[in-house]
Amino acid sequence: MYQKLVLVGNLGNDPEMRYTPQGTPVTKLSVATSRKYTTADGQQKEETAWFRVNVFGKQAEACNQYLTKGRQVLVEGRLQADENGSPRVWTDKEGKPRASFEVFAESVRFLGSKREGAPAAAPGVTAVEEPPTGEDLPF
Repeated sequence: MYQKLVLVGNLGNDPEMRYTPQGTPVTKLSVATSRKYTTADGQQKEETAWFRVNVFGKQAEACNQYLTKGRQVLVEGRLQADENGSPRVWTDKEGKPRASFEVFAESVRFLGSKREGAPAAAPGVTAVEEPPTGEDLPF
């Protein structure tokens, strides 16, 4: 069996990096994806899903160094289910039921324009820049 998950979304927080007992860097990203649609009665709706993304190794270090809250990313990886094959479910401080999906990233691409002074691509991470505007376009 095989699964692959592709997410394109924005970071909800700055990355948080820690190390495993073996010294492997792990960076946690909070990624929000949105879907807009129109209901049968003509109302505009938007749904947002949050994903907890874990990035390991050199990619973790690059994500921690170059990404910030609000930055758009493309994540390829696999969904990590709980022992029952479901998302992690809990009750928040206000008593509302919550669930989160955990993703183990295989690759992370930085989308959007680069920040001032940041390289176009960090080691081990592919950056996708916005296309040139105006007269620079080849068509």
